[in-house]
Amino acid sequence: LKMIKFTKYHTAYIDSIDHKNVVILVHGLGMSHKMWNAQIRELSKNYRVIAYDLLGHGQSLDPKGNIDLNLFSKQILEITDNLEINHFGLIGFSLGGMIVRKFAIRYSDKLWALGILNSPYIRNKEATMLVQKRVDQVRQFGPEVTVNDAIERWFTKNFQKKNPDFIELVKSWILSNNKEVYSKIYQLLVDGVQELQGLELPINCPTLVMTGDHDFGNSPKMSEQIASQIKNSKLVILKGLKHMALAEDA
Repeated sequence: LKMIKFTKYHTAYIDSIDHKNVVILVHGLGMSHKMWNAQIRELSKNYRVIAYDLLGHGQSLDPKGNIDLNLFSKQILEITDNLEINHFGLIGFSLGGMIVRKFAIRYSDKLWALGILNSPYIRNKEATMLVQKRVDQVRQFGPEVTVNDAIERWFTKNFQKKNPDFIELVKSWILSNNKEVYSKIYQLLVDGVQELQGLELPINCPTLVMTGDHDFGNSPKMSEQIASQIKNSKLVILKGLKHMALAEDA
């Protein structure tokens, strides 16, 4: 995997460079570009792969001012302008799946493909309150208060047992987040979901919508609803997998 580089606005990214067709990978809340390592290895055989750290994550700058999906959508634009890339595939996981939807609504003409993985949609009142409760806990006590709960939601018991080193690595990514910034970005998993509700999205490129059948926070029903918003979409439900399917069964 390649060396980290920085855009002029201090977004940290890696760029495999070797091919013409570009794929950009957008990670989830509390993670870093490293969560895509297995996909980067595979995709970079045929594509130029760019993976980056969201604002407030990894080695990228903390966001200033108002934190919303638009801010993170603009970060993609900043990277592609910086690298003079006009046409690309875009894949987002979880919060990243919300960010890529926000981007695609406005800049669909820049995309030749879109991937929305394990990403949330409309929640009932009870589920919304559960997410809000986690946000409030993080705001008060920091990321360590939700980390064990996250591992349970994200990985099957079997995978946890067989891969303790990887589980510790994921925990270390979460725990490295700044409490104040992390809780503000976490709030997007409540507020940003409202923003993306609605009718057909003006997205024209082929789109893959995917989740695990045991990812209860980003459920098959949610992925069905997302797919139904996008004309040219394909829905895939992965059997026996939870939230971090892309790490558990790369």
